[in-house]
Amino acid sequence: MLAGFRSFAKSPFAVLLFGLLIVSFAIFGISDVFKGPRGSGVISAGSRTLSAQDFKARFDNYRKAMEQRGGEAITPDQAVERGIDRQIVQELTLQESMAAAIQKMGVTPSDKLVGDIVHEQMSQLPPGQRPFSPITGKFDQQAYAALLAQNNLTPQAYEASLRDEIANAHFFSAVADGMKAPRIYAALQGAYILEARDVAAFAINPASVEKPGQPTDAQLTAFMKENAERLTRPETRVLSIMRVSAKALEPTVALNPADIQKAFDFRKDSLARPETRSLIQISAPDAKAAAVISQRLAKGEDPAAVAKAYGNTPLILADKPKTAVPDRKVADAAFTLAAGQVSGPITGELGVSVIKVTKVTPGVVATLDSVRPQIEAEVRAQTAQAKAYDQTQAYQDAHDGGADLVAAASKAGALVLTTAPITAQGADQTGQPVAGLTPDILKTAFSLSQGGESELVELGKGEYYAVKVEKVVPAAMPPLAEIKPQLTAVWQAQEMGKRLKAKADELAARVKKGESLDAVAASAQSKVQKVPGLSRQNAQQHMGLGREFLAAAFQAKNGEAFVARAGQQGEAYVVAKLEAVRAAPADQVAQIAAFTQSQTASGLMRDLGEASRNAAKAQLKTKSNLTLARQAIGVDTDALAKAQGATGGKKAE
Repeated sequence: MLAGFRSFAKSPFAVLLFGLLIVSFAIFGISDVFKGPRGSGVISAGSRTLSAQDFKARFDNYRKAMEQRGGEAITPDQAVERGIDRQIVQELTLQESMAAAIQKMGVTPSDKLVGDIVHEQMSQLPPGQRPFSPITGKFDQQAYAALLAQNNLTPQAYEASLRDEIANAHFFSAVADGMKAPRIYAALQGAYILEARDVAAFAINPASVEKPGQPTDAQLTAFMKENAERLTRPETRVLSIMRVSAKALEPTVALNPADIQKAFDFRKDSLARPETRSLIQISAPDAKAAAVISQRLAKGEDPAAVAKAYGNTPLILADKPKTAVPDRKVADAAFTLAAGQVSGPITGELGVSVIKVTKVTPGVVATLDSVRPQIEAEVRAQTAQAKAYDQTQAYQDAHDGGADLVAAASKAGALVLTTAPITAQGADQTGQPVAGLTPDILKTAFSLSQGGESELVELGKGEYYAVKVEKVVPAAMPPLAEIKPQLTAVWQAQEMGKRLKAKADELAARVKKGESLDAVAASAQSKVQKVPGLSRQNAQQHMGLGREFLAAAFQAKNGEAFVARAGQQGEAYVVAKLEAVRAAPADQVAQIAAFTQSQTASGLMRDLGEASRNAAKAQLKTKSNLTLARQAIGVDTDALAKAQGATGGKKAE
């Protein structure tokens, strides 16, 4: 069974299938099949339920994956704003539906198969990470659990995910084995790709169109209304932010020698470097065998060969302090031997063994001079944090006494920054980010009304802030006078585009009535250009013509005239005519069909996989609770519903 599983994993179908169904588990994970009563979670599919806690874990995994790929950190509120929460719920709904459907069919991997694959996977980890006993070589359940815990997993969750992956692979491998894409599919694709088109076109000369004059204020006002959504400036706020920063206070700290000495005395033992030993340990079945091992090692024989004679491999410990040697009695013996010495038989807590010390590194006692920069930095940071705390207490006392944020900060000697109008994303009116505005500060500031002040908020490590909303500037369009020059330029450009389009339509109508393309082009002070042999295969080479032009050329019928924008930015209008359509050569179609056969089968399998997930969802009538999902990741759904109601937004399902 394992061999079959590995064989399928190497096939092209597996690459496609895993990309569709399994790779997504790495981001979202997959829930255990024993989650609680149906209908009690974010997703309910058959007998499976994904709890709110599990959904939060999937969301957190998604955020970590985004950050690891170099993307920005996404807050729960930003996820809702961008629709990411809805996308994750939809993807997990399909995953759970497919897993539940496969489980319902009876495709359930045995515990032995799951266990064998777990052992195989763990054995492929780097030597220092494998959860196997260094003495007995047996699988260590506690080490296994600890390894998974480092990745925020439990054995139950990991094995449930693995169980679903195996079931998916077995199910779809059976489907793939029994499916073969008809060759005609690939042949049709080849004919489609290689079909050649001859196109002739001429650009509309701007000189043949009257330039638009200056618009009236009435025209510009109407233009503004037509583009209100694009022109409306978002709500901005003027903020006064009180910051207390231990980091900023550090340069002002005067160090007391007595404090430095006291800190060193407290840390002295932890700063010292203990004596370490490197050793080779060979386990033995009994004391008699251990004595023989000791003699052979003392003679200089290779430890690997000596251990192999007893069916073992030597355990190598490099540069370990005494406390890091697993067996206490082995540690005691190791730290009495000199480098190169071999012990006699040691009856330790983990069995009988023999050790050879290969290196001794003496310990180093820490002195104040050797660690002074480190100690001074620690004392300076601690002192600055204490000063920051005292400053916040002075601020709080003044604020509680009736002083507003600015006055209280002044009494405490704290820094106050008053910003220019900023958006909820922390950008100024030019769109540039304002330094020093964290997501937390922005969220607090935009939750207050005008004149409102926040409580003192601690960020950790001696960092504090409080914020006051000095002014709220509602979202609104700018006055015409402020943007008139820019608006005029845009209006004239759009008006010119309309006139060019009208001219192109007029000239195209003449071509459609029977006039030659060359004659019509000459009357418009332009010249026809030829694009012979245009095909979908070589379209990339003609991207300079523009996507709109290429799309129109492939959609046109033979002999048809059409109008399209041309150029990479759509900067010109052209009148074009499809002069000929030539079928792909049969020999080239055959070559393409042979070349793309596997790709065609992969595409068919991909479509089948996606259709299967949607069918499973419909058959099981899978339910999802977007509101519960949002609550699980920390979104205030009541406030969200009110905001959506005020703006006419779509409510959570």
